[in-house]
Amino acid sequence: MASLQGKRTVRGKIRPPPRKGASEVDYDIHWTTLQNAITTIHEQKAHMLSYEEIYRCGYNLVIHKWGERLYNGVKELIEQYLESEAETKVVPVLGIADTSPAEGVQVLKVMQKLWRHHVTCLLMMSDILVHMDRNYVIANRLPKTYDMGLFLFRDTVIRSPKYPIQSHLQMVLLNQITLERKGDVIDRGAVKSCTEMLLEMNENNGNDPIYIADFENLFIETSREFYRVESDDLVRRFDPPEYMRKVENRLEEEQLRCSHYLTEKTEPKIRLIVEQEMIAKHLQTVMEMENWGLKQLLINSRLGDLDRMYRLFSRVPNGARTLQGGLSEYIRECGKSINANVQASAIDTVEKGVPLGVALALRWVQEVLDLKERFDAFLAKAFAKDKSFETAINSAFESFINLNPKAPEFMSLFIDNKLKKDFKGKSDDEIDTILNKTTTLFRFLSDKDIFERYYKQHLSSRLLHGKSLSDEVERGMISKLKIECGYQFTSKLEGMFTDMRLSTDTMSSFREFLENAVDTPPVELNVTVLTSTFWPVPSTPVSCNLPTQFLAASKVFERFYTSRHNGRKLTWHATMGNVDLRATFNSRKHELNVSTMAAIVLLIFNDIPDGETIPYTTIEQETGLPAEQLKRTLQSVACGKFKILIKEPRSRDIEETDVFKFNSAFSEKLSRIKIQTIASKVETSSELKETHEKVEDARKHMAEAAIVRVMKNRKTLDHNNLVTEVIAQLQGRFNPAPSMIKKRIEALIDREYLERAPGDRAIYNYLA
Repeated sequence: MASLQGKRTVRGKIRPPPRKGASEVDYDIHWTTLQNAITTIHEQKAHMLSYEEIYRCGYNLVIHKWGERLYNGVKELIEQYLESEAETKVVPVLGIADTSPAEGVQVLKVMQKLWRHHVTCLLMMSDILVHMDRNYVIANRLPKTYDMGLFLFRDTVIRSPKYPIQSHLQMVLLNQITLERKGDVIDRGAVKSCTEMLLEMNENNGNDPIYIADFENLFIETSREFYRVESDDLVRRFDPPEYMRKVENRLEEEQLRCSHYLTEKTEPKIRLIVEQEMIAKHLQTVMEMENWGLKQLLINSRLGDLDRMYRLFSRVPNGARTLQGGLSEYIRECGKSINANVQASAIDTVEKGVPLGVALALRWVQEVLDLKERFDAFLAKAFAKDKSFETAINSAFESFINLNPKAPEFMSLFIDNKLKKDFKGKSDDEIDTILNKTTTLFRFLSDKDIFERYYKQHLSSRLLHGKSLSDEVERGMISKLKIECGYQFTSKLEGMFTDMRLSTDTMSSFREFLENAVDTPPVELNVTVLTSTFWPVPSTPVSCNLPTQFLAASKVFERFYTSRHNGRKLTWHATMGNVDLRATFNSRKHELNVSTMAAIVLLIFNDIPDGETIPYTTIEQETGLPAEQLKRTLQSVACGKFKILIKEPRSRDIEETDVFKFNSAFSEKLSRIKIQTIASKVETSSELKETHEKVEDARKHMAEAAIVRVMKNRKTLDHNNLVTEVIAQLQGRFNPAPSMIKKRIEALIDREYLERAPGDRAIYNYLA
């Protein structure tokens, strides 16, 4: 055998036989097999089929380019089957729904059975036509067998062009839900199967299920009408608490309904309908209903119903705001009633040792505190500590508190009373709780500078007369005020305590001085040296004629003090002191603690025989006291609880025609008697006017200081921004009016602290 030199040997290859053309495939044989298989599947006899044989038939048709005919053939078969099933099984039961809504569930059950069988058949067909789905369908961007079957069920059964299946299905579903809303028991399983069926099938765009168009939209519309009618009916028949319970039940029912047999995506939509129709449209009606509206719920402290109202109203736009408005209005009504009970011009009739004016002040503050405590409880237990409700409550309190022009004085009197006597026997926690509540009311005051003026007066009285129960509690209260208003607000108050401490040291030195002194005072003297800028002392002392022994004692102290503090000037304020006197009556001797002015008056009677009277005019001439001070002093010793003097004629008021005599027959069990001066009282109208005038003067200085501070820092500033910054600085003390600030700016310009910018009068320059 000859071989070819120089050539590589080529090995042979085994090759498959050439592929037969599509024209050679017997399409009818394979399609007939598949057709019979699909029919058998529909007849629920799939166990009789050979999966391998059927699969290969479908495979062969696809690989030999018969995919289009195969796909259309399967589609036609399914469509014919569904049309037949709709005609023979669904259409006959549609009439039941027309005649008996309760029996309409039969339509749902038939649809449920047909749907489940169809889905099962589609899954089997998808398995045998998997090659068609993976190749022909994907290449031609067609729905897969399963999806195609769903679309066919949608268009052939649900939205059948021949039979009113869609409208009947909608009607039955809505009727079943209406029956359940009215209290009937329905077949939830049948309803759930049909809604799941609608959710499974999508629109042609492939995104939204037909559940929305075929059921949900109509469900929302009919539900709106249902709840519109029901809410109108219920709000007429029931009181607000019961109505709100029914609304709450409806919301819970709809939430459970969506969870059990609709879809959670429907829940927000139906919830919105219930909220709009049953809550939003009846906000004012429910809240303002005469019997058991918001006002009655608050009066009767119905916390559960208030909590329910808060939760329901908070669901709708403006609901919370409407409720806050009603809450604020009720608080203002309560505050108006509290203010109306305060008699600003009440006479100072003493009841149990407390002047009536003070009693009214104490009652006003206590009633406001009680009201605040009630609404704090409402806020915590009914309004979930909602910050917006807290703001509304506080705003209402601030409004009516500041409508009472005596509020700053009343609060100071209340604290004064607590710190003098009411805290006796209370624990530190109880004291702190009361002071915290009072500080909360103080926070609502717009005129904090007026409160400061009264507080200084009352603190001065407590410190100078030793009426305060505890320095620690006093300092604790000042610390709370400092937190609220800053150091400047309390600096003078703290300076008063410093003076008291230094005065104690001064008196220790004075006593040491007296041990070696030749000239000693005729009476025991205890002096408190006050810094005039800290204490609420008048610039000019009240004039009076001190007894000779008082004058002699004061001269001794002056020599001692000036020898140690060169350059300081002492000014004596008799109206701020007190004196211990030993008085002898017919039955026994008593030690009287009285004001210095009362001591001056009583000492006049030492030189008068028993039983002899002294006219008012003589007392006025002897003491040198102003009429107002003298009348108040005589009231305290002749018209109060302890009548050391007898006034003729007997009456409450002191007249210039009155005469007085020493009450030798005075008798009292106590050996030491403290006689209060009729002074711790609510100011009269004239005194109130004087106080406000002084406050206005002080405000002018504060406003000018704030303007200068701002301008010194900014150098140049326009009018509006200057006013804004000044208000921000002063609002912790009072709320200045822009007009007042403008006047102070003009005054500073006149005094050449500021100037207007050339060319623009709305801009100011600071002049160093």
